[in-house]
Amino acid sequence: MAFLEVKDLEVEFQVDKKPVIPLKGISFEMNEGEVLGIVGETGSGKSLTAHAIMGLSAMSGGKIRGSVKFAGQSLLDLSEKAMQSIRGSQIAFIPQNPMTSLDPVYRVGDQIMEGLLNHADLSKSKAKQQVLDIMEKLNIPKAEHVFQQYPHELSGGLKQRIVIAMGLCANPRLLIADEPTTALDVTVQAQIVRLFKEITVSKGIGLLLITHDLGVIAQICDKVAVMYAGNLVELARIESLFGSPRHPYTQALLNCIPSIGMKQGSLAAIYGNVPSATDCPDGCPFHPRCPHSFSTCESTMPTLIQIEGGAKVACHLYQENQE
Repeated sequence: MAFLEVKDLEVEFQVDKKPVIPLKGISFEMNEGEVLGIVGETGSGKSLTAHAIMGLSAMSGGKIRGSVKFAGQSLLDLSEKAMQSIRGSQIAFIPQNPMTSLDPVYRVGDQIMEGLLNHADLSKSKAKQQVLDIMEKLNIPKAEHVFQQYPHELSGGLKQRIVIAMGLCANPRLLIADEPTTALDVTVQAQIVRLFKEITVSKGIGLLLITHDLGVIAQICDKVAVMYAGNLVELARIESLFGSPRHPYTQALLNCIPSIGMKQGSLAAIYGNVPSATDCPDGCPFHPRCPHSFSTCESTMPTLIQIEGGAKVACHLYQENQE
């Protein structure tokens, strides 16, 4: 049994009294201690996938369909009260922007300790000591001093570590990190990526990492799910995805990565934009930007199929070959 099993996950919202489905039939599995990266351009549905797994989309008016099983338990069948007991204690969520995720009027130590007190039967003194231990393990210098500070007194890198500490304080089994390095400079990004790797190895927890940065994906992930316009278009082991990308969108993303020694003007670009959920084209949503599209792509949505090597891809090029 997979540690996390997501099957046919969809989210529907009502926009101007019309149904809009920005997330369409997402399916993947991950094992305990595994790092799964979800990558794609802005608007691909990466964050919405994380929110749906956590049951947060329903709180903002969305209807969640499909199946999400965590350690054999069906999360979508739970009441909101039961789901609240799982959030933070067994599944922790690290939000996208640490600059806006912390309350400016509370000391950072109290904000970390709040989650621990909600999920563990501890006195405040024991909770504080446990928080300080976590802060020291996350290489936060002068943890006692930082504990008493307010968010505006901290650098971006320290704020990110504080948000990670908030996620780890109750020893979760699954950590979902939404663009955790976006607002950080390159040096701090590297530190945070190493930190995540150390956490997953030492604690054996699963990590679902959402990012648009393929460099971060290459450093830390075991498997990669590539998303486009609310659809999962490719799912593969890290060595397979970088060594032999199958989907034209994945190929295009990798071609956009600059390399040392490349000639001026040779950097590739993906022309056009990710379509909105309210104006998605018929057939394969990538076909208006795809250099390999043909008539079938314009009318028929490809399904995710497994191909040689164990990778999965949703592209008519491979479905034609299989037939």
